[in-house]
Amino acid sequence: MTINEIQDEIIDEFDLLDQWFDRYQAIIDYGKDLPPFPEQLRTKQNLIDGCQSEVWFVASIKDGKVFYQATSDAILVKGMVALLLRVLNGQSPDDIVNADLYFIDKIGLQEHLSPTRSNGLAAMLHQMKLYALALSAK
Repeated sequence: MTINEIQDEIIDEFDLLDQWFDRYQAIIDYGKDLPPFPEQLRTKQNLIDGCQSEVWFVASIKDGKVFYQATSDAILVKGMVALLLRVLNGQSPDDIVNADLYFIDKIGLQEHLSPTRSNGLAAMLHQMKLYALALSAK
């Protein structure tokens, strides 16, 4: 699936949830489904700067596609991480770098985050794009 197809799928899923409490719960539930993040990767080098919570990201490239592993110590942020991974995992570096992640606004996430969480989300996305750019140069 393309990045936009995945984003549209997420938007459709969130459209079924009327209340923000239910949307927050859905985001938290996405985080619960993240694969375990290896303890040996929970290093300062893999921490995302700009996040209030601790968020760890690593990336690799296989067959021209970028694959991320990530987690957070905060349940809501872990869910946001899971959404980003769902959209960007397995995509080409160019597609990731040039992606317009419109689903964040369309599901109302941006307007329902505190300023620190919003900054953290931007920092995560920025780091994911940096990883993609760096991996494309290899």
